Amino acid sequence: STFFVATGFHGLHVIIGSTFLAGCLLRQIQYHFTSEHHFGFEAAAWYWHFVDVVWLFLYVSIYWWGS
Repeated sequence: STFFVATGFHGLHVIIGSTFLAGCLLRQIQYHFTSEHHFGFEAAAWYWHFVDVVWLFLYVSIYWWGS
């Protein structure tokens, strides 16, 4: 059951991140970002790095240590 909970939380984070990136795309289409004002885009990039690190931790803890 831990596997399914961890996978479900990761999937939820991916859905949130995809929504975040879709919002960035809409803002980019409407020219809301400039070279000085682009925090929303940077925040989306940092969020995806966070999700990557969490997935690496989950992979190691479930597949390597769990076997």
